[in-house]
Amino acid sequence: MASIVLFDDGKHKNVLLEDFSGGGAVQANQHLVIHDHAAMILDPGGHKVYAKVLGETTSLLAGGSLEYIFLSHQDPDVVAATNGWLMTTDATAYCSDLWLRFIPHFGGMTLDLRGCPLKILPAHFLHSCGNFHVYDPHAKILYSGDLGASLGMAYREVPDFKAHLAHMAGFHRRYMASSRVLRAWVAMVRKLDIECIAPQHGAIFRGRDMCKDFLDWCDTIECGMDVMLDLFEAAV
Repeated sequence: MASIVLFDDGKHKNVLLEDFSGGGAVQANQHLVIHDHAAMILDPGGHKVYAKVLGETTSLLAGGSLEYIFLSHQDPDVVAATNGWLMTTDATAYCSDLWLRFIPHFGGMTLDLRGCPLKILPAHFLHSCGNFHVYDPHAKILYSGDLGASLGMAYREVPDFKAHLAHMAGFHRRYMASSRVLRAWVAMVRKLDIECIAPQHGAIFRGRDMCKDFLDWCDTIECGMDVMLDLFEAAV
């Protein structure tokens, strides 16, 4: 599969690695941020895609170094092959303390990728209780994990936001845990300068207007526990 370059100014490059699952698993995106020949890979995936994603990453680095492995949450399509990455590279892996010591870490941090400050943002309960996103201020790209995920369409960039809702609305209403948390997330990321939102599954949102449409939608939808209460009342 060919890689798709989301941003490239000669020194800084953001690459979307196309789906390596072969059609037998849930479609997942891998992302690579390269700055001055140093790189971070986001949610590198499971065992079935490990060899292909590692080979593509090595080719794209062309002698550069993989500094960081970012794991947004604990799902197998994110972390299953982490041991392989740690054994074959010198990269350091970052994930929530919740999955390391069962002690939650609810704040954010900044990782210095050879002078590029990648911001790690809390996104707890969207959908995992130990969930984080990455914001690249150089490329103005927000990597949003499962938030913004979509399934069942052929395009790689959202062409029509309203039409695209059919591919993501049901997932968000069921799997995003709380409308209140989602609104808090929106208030946080609106302070960022964003030109692209890149989820882990499905199409990306490119352009300020498209990103605003997505944030406006997130600010208004009801999801998770807020739409599930009637199910409990109707069960008895």
